[in-house]
Amino acid sequence: MLKIEHIGIAVKSLKNSNELFYKLFGKAHYKIEEVLSEGVNTSFFEFQDTKIELLEATREDSPIAKFIDRRGEGIHHIAFEVADITSEMSRLKDLGFQILNETPKKGADNKLVCFLHPKSTNGVLVELCQEIKD
Repeated sequence: MLKIEHIGIAVKSLKNSNELFYKLFGKAHYKIEEVLSEGVNTSFFEFQDTKIELLEATREDSPIAKFIDRRGEGIHHIAFEVADITSEMSRLKDLGFQILNETPKKGADNKLVCFLHPKSTNGVLVELCQEIKD
C-alpha cells in the first residue's frame, strides 16, 4: 500500500516561503537541505504522516527553475513512499509508465527517489521514495 510521503511545492524564495508557510501552518519547518544533483534547496514541514517540501532552485538550469519559468510557483510533485523502490520502478515500467531515471538516486530527507514522467500520469509529476537504511 502506498502512502503520500510529501507534496513538493516549487518556490522562488525559500526564505520568504518558509515565513509564509510558518504563518499558514502555525509551525516552523524542521530542516533545510541542499540536493546538489537536482540544483535545489529544500525545506520540510511535517504533519503527522505527511510532509510539505518547499523547493528553491540553486541553478538556472535546474528542473525547479525551469518549472517556475514555465508555470510559476506552485505544486510541483506528489511523492509516495514505497518499501522497495527498485521493484516498484520495475512493476510500473512493465505497466507502461515512463520512468525518468533508470535507477534510484539519492534525494532529500535520507531517501532514494525516482520520478515518473507526467505524460504517463495524467500531467502529475509523481515521485517514488524509499527511506535509506543505514
